[in-house]
Amino acid sequence: MSTKRVLVAMSGGIDSSVAAVMLHEQGYEVVGLTMKTWDYANSGGSKKETGCCSLDSINDARNIAVELGFPHLILDIREEFGDSVINHFTSEYLLGRTPNPCVLCNTHIKWDALLRRADKLNCAYIATGHYAKVREENGRYIISKGKDRNKDQSYALWGVSQASLSRTILPLGSLTKPEIRAFAKARGFKDLLNKPESYEICFVPDNDYRGFLKRRVVGLEEQVRGGEFVLEDGTVVGQHEGYPFYTVGQRKGLGIALGYPVYVIEIRKEQNQVVLGTFDALARDGMYVSKLNMAKYADLQGHKLDTVTKVRYNDPGTPAVIEQTGDTMKVFFGKGVHAVAPGQAAVFYEGDDVVGGGWITRSFHQNYLPVTHSTAHGK
Repeated sequence: MSTKRVLVAMSGGIDSSVAAVMLHEQGYEVVGLTMKTWDYANSGGSKKETGCCSLDSINDARNIAVELGFPHLILDIREEFGDSVINHFTSEYLLGRTPNPCVLCNTHIKWDALLRRADKLNCAYIATGHYAKVREENGRYIISKGKDRNKDQSYALWGVSQASLSRTILPLGSLTKPEIRAFAKARGFKDLLNKPESYEICFVPDNDYRGFLKRRVVGLEEQVRGGEFVLEDGTVVGQHEGYPFYTVGQRKGLGIALGYPVYVIEIRKEQNQVVLGTFDALARDGMYVSKLNMAKYADLQGHKLDTVTKVRYNDPGTPAVIEQTGDTMKVFFGKGVHAVAPGQAAVFYEGDDVVGGGWITRSFHQNYLPVTHSTAHGK
């Protein structure tokens, strides 16, 4: 296996394209790969096909490869993407949780697919255009925040395994978005500068996840209609459209007026109830996180660790003490955190480093005054 041969995931956008160009200029033998994950026609949405799976994006990636003289391949992973990511997305909403398909796709689909193809192509490494860093320290491969904190994507990579990280290169981790745009401009890739960035879920391009669920699950509306909006004390205050169509923390689109702002604070699947409350009622003192993937340390059994913990992608993070028991992490927040949604990913940071992460199973109220604990250095 060639130690200078690298398989680069190329979506056709500016970030992955610049990652490929940078590695090419650094003397790597680059092989470009674009993954076809989804057919927009199958979504039934109203938005025109755009983003990483469109024909235009595939052609843009190929044009970069042709211009620089390295091979470019297309990998069809629609079947495994649908089986894993989309089925999980649907089932999580039906269980009353809020899924995070992009994290699941990164950690369980794209990395695995890249590594399998890298082995076949005799590539020692894989590379992506994520804004994050990876390094080896004390026998562990550690993901850390990228230089551009506005674009940092370390949160989305908590689930990448140690074996995968050992073969991963992240060329953009030490650059900012303006520096990347300047890099592309200096090399004449003007078309990349004008490409819009996509923030939607790729298989819900119109951002209407309710419509997607209705099209995906035959008879869903009939199954869940007639549910109740209730307050925390059980008082019924209205009728909702079905519990899968709401998420914890939601305020807009509830279709109910109580004379004061209310938010979804809990979803009770078995009762088909959506619990409403004030913003203060959204606050939680802690949560349980399961299906862990530990990064900086192999595990934290028997230890408590001070961290900053994020409960969603754009969350700045909150000081928290974490305590691991088996495959579950109990997280105590130093102050109340709002809208802790079961089904979302929680990621624990020590400084810029990702300690690990997992999926939020439930949150709790508990009076807890965190104290400073020794770190897990030396484990």
